[in-house]
Amino acid sequence: MRSFTTEQLRNLAVIGHGDAGKTQLTASLAYVAGATPRWGKVDEGTAVTDYDDDSIERKVSLNNNFTHLEYKDAKINIIDTPGYAAFVAHARPALRVADCAIVVVDGVHGIEVQTEKTWQYANEFILPRFMVINKIDKEHADFGHALETATSSFARSIVPFTLPIGAEGNFKGVVDVVHQKAYSFDAAGKATEIPIPDEGRDIFERTRERLVEIVAESDDALMEKYFENGTLEEDEIYANLSKAIASSKLCPVYAVSASTLVGLQVLLDHIVEFAPNPATHEAEYGFGDSDLTGDRISRKYSNDEPFSAYVFRTIADPFAGRISVMKVISGKVASDATVLNSSRDSAERLGALHVISGKTLDKVNEAQTGDIIACVKLKDTQTGDTLCDKASPIVFPKVEYPEAAIAFAIEPKSRADEDKISTALHKILEEDPSLHFDRDAQTKEFILSGSGQLHIETVVDKLRDRYHVEVTLHPPKVPYKETISMAAEVQGRHKKQSGGRGQFGDCKCIFEPLERGSGFEWVDKIFGGSIPQNFRPAVEKGILEAAANGAVAGYPLVDFRVTLIDGSYHTVDSDEHSFKAAGRKAFRAAMEKAKPVLLEPIMEVEVFTPQEVSGDIMGDLNSRRGRVAGMEMRGKQQVIKAKVPLSEMLDYQSKLNSVTQARGSYHMQFSHYDPLPGNLAQKVIDEAVAAGRVRAHDDDE
Repeated sequence: MRSFTTEQLRNLAVIGHGDAGKTQLTASLAYVAGATPRWGKVDEGTAVTDYDDDSIERKVSLNNNFTHLEYKDAKINIIDTPGYAAFVAHARPALRVADCAIVVVDGVHGIEVQTEKTWQYANEFILPRFMVINKIDKEHADFGHALETATSSFARSIVPFTLPIGAEGNFKGVVDVVHQKAYSFDAAGKATEIPIPDEGRDIFERTRERLVEIVAESDDALMEKYFENGTLEEDEIYANLSKAIASSKLCPVYAVSASTLVGLQVLLDHIVEFAPNPATHEAEYGFGDSDLTGDRISRKYSNDEPFSAYVFRTIADPFAGRISVMKVISGKVASDATVLNSSRDSAERLGALHVISGKTLDKVNEAQTGDIIACVKLKDTQTGDTLCDKASPIVFPKVEYPEAAIAFAIEPKSRADEDKISTALHKILEEDPSLHFDRDAQTKEFILSGSGQLHIETVVDKLRDRYHVEVTLHPPKVPYKETISMAAEVQGRHKKQSGGRGQFGDCKCIFEPLERGSGFEWVDKIFGGSIPQNFRPAVEKGILEAAANGAVAGYPLVDFRVTLIDGSYHTVDSDEHSFKAAGRKAFRAAMEKAKPVLLEPIMEVEVFTPQEVSGDIMGDLNSRRGRVAGMEMRGKQQVIKAKVPLSEMLDYQSKLNSVTQARGSYHMQFSHYDPLPGNLAQKVIDEAVAAGRVRAHDDDE
């Protein structure tokens, strides 16, 4: 495939709610443009960007996938993004590298939850956008209603560039408002010009007038001319449409049907004519090192700048290996170039460069500024890394993913699975940075976290189908802790005689509670030689070993001080082991007097929710033993801050989705530990006893 100049490139991220038809639109555009000889269809499992078994079976896009097409001497790179809540965060890196978003809206349902969410993502990246109202051929489709929901949800600058001719099963053509022409479409999507119908001409004229008005508003000189003459010249309108779109002052809307190909050729024409190319954007900014500190460095979208690229997607291909997909931010790059991975301070040899379409890789000799390319089997490079010219290092900030909303403990079913799970999960995590996998140091469980239950289920399916690893999921254990609530002075005495040399250790200690978060404190207040200096650390070690297994439910005991005040020893029978045993016995004696209690982790929670359901959210948090600390408005969303026990938050995402119709989100972080109420503590203790975590102590150890 030949190389394209920056001005010939159009990088589009297709975003919107699940089932709005993004993947079908992508496949249909590729077919109409002649990029694919066969018209791919989601229902048949042949769509170009949904090629893996999981996506085909579920008919759901699970991650960002790619295609490209040549049309009218332009190269259009399309990133098809997921629209379901569990996977929609993947739209963020796609929007980070796109130069324009295509917002797909269901013509029957109008603006839906994930449309709003991805629109907000596009706002974060200050991205121009087109809107496509799809499925106009479906029963109950209503272009006017869908447009109205978009205008009321987003901005006044949303203006139709095409209007539908006919509705539902009679949707056969569109009126091009910009060029004032009408078209019908054949079964292959080819447009034929027809007269603009008389029916609906008043809507066309009002839309045209509004288009001219918004173009005038985008420029002060044009606005003055518009006020003087009441309109603008045709060449003034055309010349300024691209500028208005690139500056996000205008969002064109298109009536299409991806399943019948009506309206797609006009959409393609307008993408080439009006969608911004990479050079229309301001410079990208980065930093001189991976710590992202110091002065900012700029890179313009120009071939004259030093080479730099941002890696925004990694694909673990079973045949090709690891595929790194990147956007060239500045400069140009040729095959087999050696570049710097500035995020990891290592050299990378790129090998062959490819353009990617579904699961197909096509080699290219060179990529210019703004293009999206792929390299295979890079040594160190991961998603979010920057590649650049060694002589001009720069590191671009990584895209941040929303915090994981749900966590499961993951357990291999067999020893063989246990050996393979780490390698398999590592490959899956390379593909999907929104997943988190770690080991809880206290509970010893492996925890897999993601954006929803469906997200985690797809990982389990991949482990089974792709890597032949069988696992089970269950809710993670809450990392409770224990502490003491009052002081106690105790003696720990260990004496054992069974012929020959015996064992003897004796210590007196004071156990005292400390403030929450203080941990453990050891104080040696022995004066003289009642316990030799070399045996005293053994007493501390014995107490700490016993504390690790807790006093009431098998959880670590924390926030207490032990003061060693006295003891005794035997010149022959005393040794380190004897004093460790004495320390353990002192601990158990103290637990009988010091009233140990269970502590539970309390989380600092921020819930983002539509204002109209904020009362329901606060009521639910209160029912979860939460303490609401305050509320504030951020944009159109209410932010509720609260402190809530972790045990009450394990199933929160599903409840939040139910109350907010999936428009809400939340994140939480650890705050502190608080005593667990008595009735709940007893339940935890009973479970610990049943699970065998609380063991009987052997006084003769």
